[in-house]
Amino acid sequence: MEFNTLNLHAHIAAGIKAAGYTVQTPIQALAIPPALRKQDVMGLAQTGTGKTAAFVLPILQHLIKGQRGAVRALIISPTRELAEQTHQTIRTLGCKTGLRCVTIYGGVNINPQIKKLRAGVEIVVACPGRLLDHINRRTINLSNIEALVLDEADRMLDMGFLPDIKKIISHIPSSRQTLLFSATMPGGIRKLTNDILRDPVTAQVDHSAPAKTVAHALYPVDQTLKTGLLLKLLGNTDTESVLVFTRTKSRARRVGEHLGKAGYRAASLQGNLSQNKRQEALKGFRDGRYQVLVATDIAARGIDVSCISHVINFDMPDTADAYTHRIGRTGRAAKTGDAFTFITREDEPMVRSIERVLGETVERRTLEGFDYKKIAPSCNTGAARTPRRPQRRRENKIKTMAWTNVAATRSHKTGGAIYK
Repeated sequence: MEFNTLNLHAHIAAGIKAAGYTVQTPIQALAIPPALRKQDVMGLAQTGTGKTAAFVLPILQHLIKGQRGAVRALIISPTRELAEQTHQTIRTLGCKTGLRCVTIYGGVNINPQIKKLRAGVEIVVACPGRLLDHINRRTINLSNIEALVLDEADRMLDMGFLPDIKKIISHIPSSRQTLLFSATMPGGIRKLTNDILRDPVTAQVDHSAPAKTVAHALYPVDQTLKTGLLLKLLGNTDTESVLVFTRTKSRARRVGEHLGKAGYRAASLQGNLSQNKRQEALKGFRDGRYQVLVATDIAARGIDVSCISHVINFDMPDTADAYTHRIGRTGRAAKTGDAFTFITREDEPMVRSIERVLGETVERRTLEGFDYKKIAPSCNTGAARTPRRPQRRRENKIKTMAWTNVAATRSHKTGGAIYK
């Protein structure tokens, strides 16, 4: 179904044209009509199916007429990256409407946010923690809210934001429209929808399975050889932009460094970075300055880059849902993509869970020319570390037997500095 059948305001239609949108995605075709009628909507669809436009367009349509300068729509996002992505969609689709939007999240100076709120905005895209800061400081007025959106609600539940969300909702008029979008429907989300939505229309599109445009492959490998396999795989594969997922922040940083030393234009995206560095990494990945972005799951739902040809799971995610969110970064906008996952013996139970979601057995591959029997260097990102406490006991025992009392005393002081 084409967008021109929605009879949207001419200024919004101009934004749709500027964005290059012509035909609605399935979730948009199901969610936009009831949202335009100001009904509550519960949207269930996998990552990368166009959920953002499904709630942004109705909001723009409702707000284009009426009061300006007051916060009339609130969109709550789980991460800073997703908040910025939503903000960019609003700016693109609403470029001709004159509606103003501000993003609110932590990790940056709060004063510019306060200044923009005081200047007057109609739409706020916020992360829960910083939004509560503004509420407590009384630097934001939510009494005029007409539409509330909970975006990626299951992710917010996973991150422990449910108590914050309930506090925020207590400051919003009950006579509002509420739109909740989620990739999955765990029990906590069902309860939340029952509590805050009124007779919602359910718009559901294959929310449990990854996109059909993505091909999957598993690469069994020892943990200590993953970095070498990644370098070999990238060298043997025709790629555009590549998104690599790791389980930990430190591993994301180290893998990014290894790729950089190997000559790849690579950056890492993880929670220890400042907001400016995170934005720089994302911007560089979007504009092609970085070919490879290594990220933790913080980026799984906050990256909207249409040219990602491959997602590589350096580490297996913790859940099948997390797998769906990760690989949803490729195969977007009707393009095809590939999802490669490195697996160890310990990952087999999760592999079976993913295969149940996919409804098929995923191909196991070995990479021709890669030595799976070699011994990895001790600095490899996957190498195990020697436990520190037992090592200290053994060394202290050796020192006590071999040295004089005076030397042993001096070594104890030195050892204290080393193992502190």
